[in-house]
Amino acid sequence: MIRLILLTDFTESYSYNLFAGIQAYAQEHDRWAVCRMPPSYKSQHGLAGVLEWARAWEADAIIGRFDAGDRVESFREAGILAIAQDYKVPIPSLPAVTGDYCGTGEMAAEYFIRKGFTSFAFVGYRDVFWSQERYYGFRSYLEEAGLADALTDYRETSIDEVWDYRQERLIKFLEELPPETAIFACDDNEGIRIAELCRVADIGIPQDVAILGVDDDRTICGLADPPLSSISLDVVQGGYETAAQIDRYLSHKSDRVEDVVVRPVRISERASTNILSISDREVARAIRFIHDHSTHPLSVMDVVRQVPLSRRHLEIRFKRATRQTIQKYIMKYRVEKLAHLLISSDRPIMELGEEMGFGSPKNLSRQFRSVMGMSPQKYRRLHHCSVSGSPSELLRETVDERTTNPTP
Repeated sequence: MIRLILLTDFTESYSYNLFAGIQAYAQEHDRWAVCRMPPSYKSQHGLAGVLEWARAWEADAIIGRFDAGDRVESFREAGILAIAQDYKVPIPSLPAVTGDYCGTGEMAAEYFIRKGFTSFAFVGYRDVFWSQERYYGFRSYLEEAGLADALTDYRETSIDEVWDYRQERLIKFLEELPPETAIFACDDNEGIRIAELCRVADIGIPQDVAILGVDDDRTICGLADPPLSSISLDVVQGGYETAAQIDRYLSHKSDRVEDVVVRPVRISERASTNILSISDREVARAIRFIHDHSTHPLSVMDVVRQVPLSRRHLEIRFKRATRQTIQKYIMKYRVEKLAHLLISSDRPIMELGEEMGFGSPKNLSRQFRSVMGMSPQKYRRLHHCSVSGSPSELLRETVDERTTNPTP
């Protein structure tokens, strides 16, 4: 039996989804016990206390929140595999459950550009590297699009101060943003705090600022007013891959454990970004037509007929506003809507494809692969469980009597 300690914060959906992925693997292999240890135990007893408990329980591995000053090699000396997760700075001596942080920032920038925004802001933490990496990804994508001068940022808050709403400097920063600014928050906790501060400052959402977070924590996003749009991460798959690596290492089928990279999956759009920021009225009209008729077969000429412009002039203005052609916009929007249906529904793929106007299976597969980089079948298999229910629902589906809790 493999005994694993999961030392993480279970007040957040990320940890629940990571646990769900681990348990999915554990159920398939039927020889695991997973102990969920709260971070408060480490705070009370120190790393030495965690190690003592791990030894008493005869743990084989621990995935946990470690700090830069922790003597993490003590686990290796005790014959326990340690993997870092939910850390402020990388710990070079440990493999980690990490993320495609730059890619997440790039996804946010691409999303806002496609909605026509020309003013951007990033709000993040000063003391965690993943917040900085998301900023660099966001900025680099805007630079490639020629929009770097339209970006401003606020990275002065400590992650330990996210609960503190007495942020006069941040309020001033928000008040000074240009109208119709797209704000990328480093995570959902920062996103909901921005939303609350906007209410204090009488800044309208999304008409004055649009806000996008990361993690797609449904509880947090639902509590925001208006509900917060967020980038969904493939955490369940990350948990599954981490468990598989632990198994291979402890079974001597591999001599090392690699970093597991949790990747962004899609954007869950809610009211905080439900707006187009396109000053060109004809282009805005064309986009609304595409959105309203995305389930029907659409050609570029169908869109052109909705505006008093020639095809050439609309194509030029459309690409200037969205950084992509009309045809590519139609295909990408339709594929993204289908992707959402694939992971939120159990209906047959071809039935959903026909509903979205794709026609033949060959056409569906070709277009989906060109946008998502994989077939619809593989996309559903990889991502369905990560968003198919709330954290509690995921746990009810995956947790069984083998799970234990520490009782030191």
